[in-house]
Amino acid sequence: MRPADLAREHGLSTQAVRNYERDGFLPPAERTAGGYRIYTERHAAALRAYLALVAAYGHATGGVIMASVNADRLDEALTAVDRGHAQLLRDRETLATVRRAVDHLTAQPAPEDRPAVPGPLSIGELAHRLGLTPATLRTWEAAGILTPTRDRPGGHRTYHPEDLRDAELTHLLRRGGYPLAHIATVIRQVRTAGGTGGLAEALEGWQDRLTARARAMLTAAARLDAYLSAR
Repeated sequence: MRPADLAREHGLSTQAVRNYERDGFLPPAERTAGGYRIYTERHAAALRAYLALVAAYGHATGGVIMASVNADRLDEALTAVDRGHAQLLRDRETLATVRRAVDHLTAQPAPEDRPAVPGPLSIGELAHRLGLTPATLRTWEAAGILTPTRDRPGGHRTYHPEDLRDAELTHLLRRGGYPLAHIATVIRQVRTAGGTGGLAEALEGWQDRLTARARAMLTAAARLDAYLSAR
């Protein structure tokens, strides 16, 4: 095969195929007496594997996997694959945790189970309501999770219903072992979505993306296995 033959299957340029070989994503091609590259079905299998890996793991990881395979460092390649699956599992667990937290916050408990908020709360009142210390709430504020208002005379913190929502969601995620930096990201998503109702809809899109990534990993595994057999 010529570079154009490999490129045509995937809608690539011939230069892209040559670049992939140069970077180690494809095995070295043999050359004719005139210096032209000669590709075989083994190279075609490598290109299919590389492109499937990119779709599943991204360009950087896909490149690491293929370069490792072509350098006969199979364990390194499989370790990169394992890391990708581990990250997918962590993302699934995070999604499940956030979904549970959102379900909890959007539930409608009986009034006797959840006292109504009488109005804006002080830091002491919010801490007491959640069973926390004021110092913990100040730490969450420093991490960008809570954004209470301040009154001008004394600078005292005032927490409104949306602050209570963010604090309760943070409390749930902290009990789940999630770091503050991760929780700050979730809280920003809640605010951007306009509340937990909007976030609940966004979670469906997140679930769809995780499913698509998992399917892409299955395809990549099949293509990689085919290439390993061709080698």
